Amino acid sequence: MTATQTQGAGAAGFAYCADDCTECVGSESPTRPTVYVVDDDDSMLMGLASLLGAAGYRVEAFNSALDFLAVPSRRPACLVLDMLMPELTGADLQQRLLLDRNSLPVVFLSGSGDVTGAVSVMKAGAVDFLHKPVDADELLIAVGRAVARDRATEADRIERDRLHGCLARLTAREQEVLHEVVQGRLNKQVGARLGITERTVKRHRGMVMHKLGMGSIAELVRFADRVVEGEGARA
Repeated sequence: MTATQTQGAGAAGFAYCADDCTECVGSESPTRPTVYVVDDDDSMLMGLASLLGAAGYRVEAFNSALDFLAVPSRRPACLVLDMLMPELTGADLQQRLLLDRNSLPVVFLSGSGDVTGAVSVMKAGAVDFLHKPVDADELLIAVGRAVARDRATEADRIERDRLHGCLARLTAREQEVLHEVVQGRLNKQVGARLGITERTVKRHRGMVMHKLGMGSIAELVRFADRVVEGEGARA
């Protein structure tokens, strides 16, 4: 099976896909995962691109980490990354992504027996660390896990954004009441803390339930927990 080279990845890289793939290489389909491959060994780069393209992925390949950073990423995706490269190593690129809050999952490849380096990148969140020459089945399994992680991460981000959108529908007073209610306080206690009547608390509480589409306090608590988690992720 041959592969088709395009200019879809930009001047410094190339996109790959099997010739008999049902979607064209340059497809912008949101469901088609992209695998970014970065390796300074051209023969390795071409081989990996061909393998992954034949497996149905859209592949964008680069022979340096700096070239990869110059191209906007699409999702869902993952990064297959050589550990040892000039200018910017694989580990350096991983740290750069972490500093930029880029959650792109990484599968590392290495031709050396650097155990310390492998442990370091795995602790930093890499999906897998594979040794060259890479077994094709092991690579495809690792890439599959990485893409699945990215899909889950993106779904979670969308859900958090939805929850924050719901929170934004509440007035400042309703948000105060929500905060007090999810702490387990009774309407009377909430009223005393906010300086309003119990009847007013009930009204605000009812509006909170209505605007958020919640049917129970338990749902409100789960909602609040997710919003707090989201704030922590953004901090």
